[in-house]
Amino acid sequence: MRKRVVITGMGWVTPLGHDVETVWRRMLAGDSGIESTTLFDARTFPTTFSAEVKNFDASKILGPTYSQHQKAGRATLFAVAAAQQAWASSGMAAAKTDPYSVGIYMGAGESGLDFKNFTDVTLASWKDAEKTLDLKKWGDLSMQTMDTLVEIEQEPSMAITHIAMEFNARGPALNCLTACAASTQAIGEAAEIIRHGDADVMITGGAHSMIHPFGVTGFNRLTALSTFNDNPRKACRPFDAERGGFVLGEGAGVVILESLEHAQARGATILAEIAGYGSSADAYAVTDQHPEGRGAIVAMNECLRDAGMSVDQIDYINAHGTGTKVNDSTESWAIKEVFAKRQGGPITIPISSIKSMMGHLIAAAGAVELITCILAMRDGILPPTANYSMPDPECDLDYVPNTARRATVNAAMSNSFGFGGQNDTIVVKKFAI
Repeated sequence: MRKRVVITGMGWVTPLGHDVETVWRRMLAGDSGIESTTLFDARTFPTTFSAEVKNFDASKILGPTYSQHQKAGRATLFAVAAAQQAWASSGMAAAKTDPYSVGIYMGAGESGLDFKNFTDVTLASWKDAEKTLDLKKWGDLSMQTMDTLVEIEQEPSMAITHIAMEFNARGPALNCLTACAASTQAIGEAAEIIRHGDADVMITGGAHSMIHPFGVTGFNRLTALSTFNDNPRKACRPFDAERGGFVLGEGAGVVILESLEHAQARGATILAEIAGYGSSADAYAVTDQHPEGRGAIVAMNECLRDAGMSVDQIDYINAHGTGTKVNDSTESWAIKEVFAKRQGGPITIPISSIKSMMGHLIAAAGAVELITCILAMRDGILPPTANYSMPDPECDLDYVPNTARRATVNAAMSNSFGFGGQNDTIVVKKFAI
């Protein structure tokens, strides 16, 4: 018999703030974390705005342990700060847990790039007359100017290293980077590790920071980003007929998972239970979802099957909802296919996308959105989809437009669909013996 998996702690660092309650209040108010980009000079880019994490001073937030993380990349620092919150809220610090039974599974992306040094060295090594790079000069200058640790810290795997150091976690340690689905996949796979008895506790979630020239250039070339530069706060419009792309964000979200037995043995407060997890691949294209949402349909159905739940038991869906033309119509279609058998005729399940307010946190998005589901269950209120004004015939569901809504939520579904056709879905439910 597989073990039940519960959530006992949560924390995040987002464009709306650095602690759970502040961010939740701003989200329910329909506030926005999207403003003009300041991390680099984006004035000549097609998109001049983003959803940055603001006023983040790692030395103050991390406190006494900052010294062992001070050369970590931006996203890694977000991850450690979010993990600190989650660990503290779970009460794990006082638990006498074997460190070899505490694992880590993150969906972390690159932690920012050493862009200035890289470009300065490259430009200084360019031989204009020959239109080529002097590789010897490039190597010599790189050795003189680049910091070995800073270069290493750009790797996505470094987040789990720093989290392990912070909490003396010596159990299974893994990282996946399945694009926008990464942290949902990480949490789902972390739950599987506990279910099979390979760990008692998992620190899991995601972190990412792609607000740099390479990241923005790539998404602009894919025509995936909104270019609504005149009013950034209104730029992300999930499910709206006039939607024009997503807004690039950054941040981290972390939850503490435990086996039910471990949590009960130490008297932990249980926030929610992981009911089910489903994963699939579209096997269709490198960047596009299958137009009929076949992978998304499989992920949602597999999640429900894993949870042993019917569509009628789901009270709320936190949508992937990026604000791109294709994603939103495809996800709406997939939801209708899965929930078509819901009792009561037309599909009335409420759906919302918080990316409308905090942008798309890429690898970190799923973890932050799962925490949102837990808070919706806790407080009986659904966050809105902001900036919704023009209905789209292809997106004809209930998207909780613009205003938070009171609702009883006993179970919630969180969807994450990534570039490359990765699809991951988690259902969380209120804990009951």
